[in-house]
Amino acid sequence: GGTGAPPAGGFRGRPGGGGRGRGGAAGAFGRPGGPARRGRKSKRQKRQEFDNMQAPSVGGVRLPRGNGEVVRLPRGASLTDFAEKIDANPASLVQAMFHLGEMVTATQSVSDEVLELLGQEMNYQIQVVSPEEEDRELLDSFDITFGEDAGGDEDLLPRPPVVTVMGHVDHGKTRLLDTIRKTNVHEGEAGGITQHIGAYQVATNLEGEERLITFIDTPGHEAFTAMRARGATSTDIAVIVVAADDGVMPQTAEAIDHARAADVPIVVAVNKIDKPGANPAKVRQQMSDYGVVPEEYGGDTMFVDISARQGINIEGLLEAILLTADASLDLRANPSMEAQGVAIEAHLDRGRGPVATVLVQRGTLRVGDSVVAGDAYGRVRRMINEFDEDVTEALPARPVQVIGFTSVPGAGDTFLVVEEDRVARQIADRRRARLRNAQFAAARKRVSLEDLDKALKETGQLNLIIKGDNSGTVEALESSLLKIDVGDEVELRVIGRGVGGITEGDINFAAASDAVVIGFNVRATGKADELANREGIDVRYYTVIYQALEEIEQALKGMLKPEYEEVELGRVEVREVFKSSKVGTIAGCMVLNGTVRRNSKARLLRDSVVVAENLSVNTLRRFKDDVTEVREGFECGLTLGSYSDLKVDDVIETYEMREKPRG
Repeated sequence: GGTGAPPAGGFRGRPGGGGRGRGGAAGAFGRPGGPARRGRKSKRQKRQEFDNMQAPSVGGVRLPRGNGEVVRLPRGASLTDFAEKIDANPASLVQAMFHLGEMVTATQSVSDEVLELLGQEMNYQIQVVSPEEEDRELLDSFDITFGEDAGGDEDLLPRPPVVTVMGHVDHGKTRLLDTIRKTNVHEGEAGGITQHIGAYQVATNLEGEERLITFIDTPGHEAFTAMRARGATSTDIAVIVVAADDGVMPQTAEAIDHARAADVPIVVAVNKIDKPGANPAKVRQQMSDYGVVPEEYGGDTMFVDISARQGINIEGLLEAILLTADASLDLRANPSMEAQGVAIEAHLDRGRGPVATVLVQRGTLRVGDSVVAGDAYGRVRRMINEFDEDVTEALPARPVQVIGFTSVPGAGDTFLVVEEDRVARQIADRRRARLRNAQFAAARKRVSLEDLDKALKETGQLNLIIKGDNSGTVEALESSLLKIDVGDEVELRVIGRGVGGITEGDINFAAASDAVVIGFNVRATGKADELANREGIDVRYYTVIYQALEEIEQALKGMLKPEYEEVELGRVEVREVFKSSKVGTIAGCMVLNGTVRRNSKARLLRDSVVVAENLSVNTLRRFKDDVTEVREGFECGLTLGSYSDLKVDDVIETYEMREKPRG
C-alpha cells in the first residue's frame, strides 16, 4: 500500500505486465494477453480505410468525393472557383492537378478540359456554362428581362420593318442604298468593297401614306459571312440583290441560307437591268433552283427589276418591301419600355471616343439613359442619325449612332437601358471578367509567323490577337481566319480581339500568351511599338482582308518557313592522294571551274556517279598556307573531314544552300 512500483501486469502494460494484449499472462482489466488476434485491425487502419472509401486520392492528395452531382462553372473558371463550389481546399486541387500533369495556380483560369478531368477524378459532373446562359443568369440577378416586350397588347404599336440588303460582291447593294438615300457612300470604301455595316432609315409613300423602312447594308465579300448572318438575325425582311448580267453567285446562295436560317421573308432585287447582257428571266430561273420561287411562277417571293445606277423602279422595290411586311409580318413593339436592341457596328473615333451604331428593337432610347452593351457601358451623351443630325430619342426599329460609351462594344452585342450607371458598370465589369477569364484559359505558347514551323511542332497551335478599326471588321476577320482548313495537326486560336490601336496591354497579353498581333487598319502606339520590339512580339499590319487571310493561311500551311536552293560553287579534280597521320587523307586537286571554299558543302563523284554526299571541305591549303578559297585554274590541297575513300581522277563538287527569296 506504499508508493512502490505498480504490480506486475499493471495498467501501464510495462514488462512483466500484459497491458492490452501485449506480452504477459494477463492484460489490463483482466483481458487475455499475448499477440493480437489474426485479422483484427487497429483503429488507425480502420480510419484509413474509411477515409479511402470516402475520398478519392490523386498522387497521395486526398480530394473531396462527389456523388455525381453537377457543378456549374463559367468558361475560364479557376481551381478556386471550383473549390468554392464543393467546399474544398484550393491548394489540394492544385496539388492534384500537378500529379495529373497540369501546372496551374489556384487563381489561374483553366480550360474546360482540365476542369472536366479533375471533376471525373472527384466524381463530379462539370458543366461549363455557355456565355449566353451565363449572361442570362447575370441579367436575372439584376431582375432584367431581355428580349421581351413589357406590357400588354394594347402597348404594342406598329413599327417600321428592318430590312437587310444582302447579295454577292459587286452586285450593287451599296449603290442601291445610295440611290435610295440620295447619298454616295460607296466612294469612301477601300477598293470599292463595303467593309463596314451601315444602317439607314428612309421614308416612302404607300397608297398616300408615308411609311418608314430601316435598311442595314452588309458587306458582300465572303469574308463577312458572320456580319451578314448577324444582319439576317436582327432583321425582318431580307432583300437579296442579284445582278441581271451575272446571275446567282456563291454569296447569293449564302445570303439565301442566312435568310432561311433567320426565318425571314425574302424580296429579290434584280439589279443592273440596264446593262447589255442583262437577263432577269435567267435570274428568276436560277433563284427558283434554290427554292426562291417568284410570284409569277406560282411562288410567294416578290421579284423587282431595278437599276440602282439609273434609279429605275426604286419605288417599286420599296413598295414590294412594305407589301411583304404587311402580308407576312406583324411588326409591333412597345415604345414606352426601357430600350433594348443590338449594336450593329462600333468604332473608336479620335474626337468623339467610342461610337456605336445601335438598332433599337423595343422601347425608346433617350439621351441621358444609362446603357450597357456587351462589356461596354456608359450614359448616352449624344445620338446622331444617318444624316449626321442630333436626335433626342430613338423609337423601335430606329438606327442611331450613340456617343457616351466608356469603351467600344462588340458588333452584334445586345444593348439595354438600365436604371442607373452603377448597375450598368456592374454588368459590364462581370461580363469583362468572364471574357478575360475565357481568354486567359485559351492562351498558350507564343509564336511568330516565321518561327511557326518549329513552334507548331511544340504547341500545335497559333494564337492570334486581332485589333481593328471597328468591331464588325474584327469579327469578320476572326470568322474567316477560323475557317482556314489546315487539318487536325494545327489549331488556330483567336485569344484576344478589340477595336482601336494596338496598346501596351495588347503587347503584354501577346507576350504572356505567345501570340501574334494582327492590326487591321490600325497601328501600334509609340510605347506599344517599342515594347513589341523589346519583347520580340510579332505585329502584322493589314489594310485588305484578303492579304491577312492569305498570309496566315500560308503560315499555317508551312509556306512561310525558309525555302533553300542549292547553288554550285565549283568543281575540283583530284590529281594526287596523300595520307597524313595528323589530318587524314589529303587530296591534291586542280580547280576546274568556279571557286572552292573552306567549310562549304561537298559531294564526291567517281566516273560521274555520286559516291558520297553531305561532305564538307574542312581544310583548304595553297602550298603551306591555309586559305579560305581557291579560284579556277589554281592547285590546292583539301580534306573532306574524316572521309578517306579518295582516288585520283575523282571530282569534288562544292556547293552551298541559299535561301530562296519569296515572291
